[in-house]
Amino acid sequence: MTDSENELSARLLDVPPGGECTLFIDSPGGSPYSGLALMTLMLLRGVRATGVVTGECSSAALWPFAACKRRIVTPYSVLLFHPMKWQSEEHVGLAEAAEWARHFGQLETEMDQVLASLFNVSDEDMSGWIRPGRYISGRELAAAGLAELADLKLLKLFERNGASKARKRPKVMR
Repeated sequence: MTDSENELSARLLDVPPGGECTLFIDSPGGSPYSGLALMTLMLLRGVRATGVVTGECSSAALWPFAACKRRIVTPYSVLLFHPMKWQSEEHVGLAEAAEWARHFGQLETEMDQVLASLFNVSDEDMSGWIRPGRYISGRELAAAGLAELADLKLLKLFERNGASKARKRPKVMR
């Protein structure tokens, strides 16, 4: 998500304030700031998004998904809730590292609360998923009332060539 944040932000900015869009999500996450930026754009602009988890929605990708007005998962969707992780490829001094640790601790607590609020669950319930970290299936998320479950077996996509099962196979002339 981090590498495509600029493109995703531009696409969200193309949606008129209060407009609708659909986000198809298959992401292991990325920078917490990327997730925060996308979520903030959606909320400040009143975007009425539908989020569809087509594969994975983990880590920082959870925030934009949580900001969606409608959430759809499949039985095979996977969502990883875990404590925020900080990583720096910069050479930093001890004082700067200590300040980063303080800032990140505060940000982590606040963002956990935001995520709980967006999903409309208690801080305690959200903390139970985040610490020590938990994979949640699409079925579990839907059972918790946080998303709709799309049953892929009902889609014609899985029928042979999109044809009805009741339809007979054509005879092949040899």
